[in-house]
Amino acid sequence: MIPLSLAEVATAVGGRLVAADPEARVTGPVEFDSRKVGPGALFVAFPGEQVDGHDYAARAVAAGAVAVLGTREVPGVPMVLVDDALPAMGRLARAVVDRLPGLTVVGLTGSSGKTSTKDMIAQVTAGLGETVAPPGSFNNELGHPYTALQAGPDTRYLVLEKGARGVGHVRYLCDVVPPRIAVVLNVGVAHLGEFGSRETIALAKGELVEALPADGLAVLNADDPLVDAMATRTAARVVRYGEAAHADVRAVDVTADVRGRAAYTLVTPEGSAPVRLALTGPHQVSNSLAAAAVARELGMSVTETAAALGALRLVSTRRMDVFDRADGVTVIDDSYNANPASMAAALRALAGLGEGRRSVAVLGYMAELGPFERDGHLEVGRLAADLGVDRLLVVGEPAAPIHEGATAVKDWGGESVLLTDQAAAVEVLRSELRPGDVVLVKGSRYRTWEVVDALRAEATTGGGAA
Repeated sequence: MIPLSLAEVATAVGGRLVAADPEARVTGPVEFDSRKVGPGALFVAFPGEQVDGHDYAARAVAAGAVAVLGTREVPGVPMVLVDDALPAMGRLARAVVDRLPGLTVVGLTGSSGKTSTKDMIAQVTAGLGETVAPPGSFNNELGHPYTALQAGPDTRYLVLEKGARGVGHVRYLCDVVPPRIAVVLNVGVAHLGEFGSRETIALAKGELVEALPADGLAVLNADDPLVDAMATRTAARVVRYGEAAHADVRAVDVTADVRGRAAYTLVTPEGSAPVRLALTGPHQVSNSLAAAAVARELGMSVTETAAALGALRLVSTRRMDVFDRADGVTVIDDSYNANPASMAAALRALAGLGEGRRSVAVLGYMAELGPFERDGHLEVGRLAADLGVDRLLVVGEPAAPIHEGATAVKDWGGESVLLTDQAAAVEVLRSELRPGDVVLVKGSRYRTWEVVDALRAEATTGGGAA
C-alpha cells in the first residue's frame, strides 16, 4: 500500500470523514479482518447478518488502525463513511494502482486452471521484480482490490486471476484493476448453471481482452477455438500459445516421465529450448505455455524462460499435489475443486502415473453445472473408464452419474462403486489399498479433502509434493 492521507482516501472512495484527522496517513495494509490489523492500517468494516465488522472497529483502532472504512458511525472511532464498503474498496484499489506507473498488471481468466497458472506467472515474474499475487483463488470483488492494495512503490508486477459468475463481472474487475497483459486459458462448462451456455461463458471471459489498452497484450490459447476467436475482440496485440501449429509460443515433442511430469521443446519466434516441468499432469503443459508467453513479453529470452518453467513449484494447496506413502501408495491430491475440464485433466494425470500400476479414482460431486450437471458427471465417468482406471469410488448421491457413466462403458475392465460419504470412501481405501497403487482424490468443495487427509495421516513418509 502506498501511503495516503485520510483526505486522499476519502476522495478516492467518495466518502466523508467523521472524527478523523484529514492529514493522518495510512501507511500499513488495508484489512477487513481485525485480527490482522497493525499500526498504520485502514480497517474495512463490512456489515453482515452474523458478523458485523463495525463491532470490531474500536478494536482495530486500538491495534493501530488509522481509521475505519465503513457504512455507519462508531462512537469514538475515526471513520471514512461510504454507502457501500465493497465498491469503495475497489475505488481505493484503482486509485492506488493509478499512482504506480511502473506497475505491470497481468490478468488471467478461464474456466479451469486459473489459480495454477496465476501461481506459475507470479513465480516467473518474481524473478524479474517484486511481484504481488493473491493466495489461492482469491479472485472476486473482494479479493481483487484486497490484493491490489498490497502493491507499493517497489512492486513491478501484479498478477490477478479474474473469476466470474455472469456477464459483466470480469469487466467490473478490470475497471478496478486495469490489465496490460490479459491471459485467457479456456472456455469450459464450469459455472454453466450461472451462465447458461459456453457461448455466454466465452462472452464473459472475453471481457478481459476487451479491457486492454491498444499497447497491451492478449495471450490466447490457440488450442481452444472459443478463446482463439477472442482475437477479434481486442485492439491490443495478440500472442497465441498452445500445441496448435499456428501458435506463437508452442510446445512440441511432448513426453512425460513415470511421475506424469511433462517435458517438451518450447518453440518461439526467437528460438527454442528444452523444458522439463516438475509439476504433474499433461494439462500443466498448456498452463506453462501461458506463463512462457507472459515471460516473453516481459523480455525473458527463450532459454531463461525454459529455465524458469523448469523451476516452477506448487504454491496453492490441494492442486495436483503428489505424495508417496511409506507403504508404496502414491496419492494425487487435487481435492480443492472440480469441473469437467479439471476432472478430465486429473484423470489423465492418474492414467499417466498409473501405467503399470493399479489406479484408483475417488471422485465427488461437481457443482454449478446447471442443466449440464447430469451430462457432465456422465462424461467424467465415461472418461475414467475409457482411460482404464481400475477402481472408481464415487462419493455421494449427487455424483451418482459418474458411476453410471463408467459402468455403461462396454469392455471396461475396472470396477465402480457408489458410496454415501467421505468416511465410507476412507474405509474402502483402508481395506483395499496395496503397495504400488496410485490414488486420485478430486471433487468440488464438499469435504473431499477429508479423504486425502486420512491418506496422509496413515503411513505417510512426509516426502511432500513431487
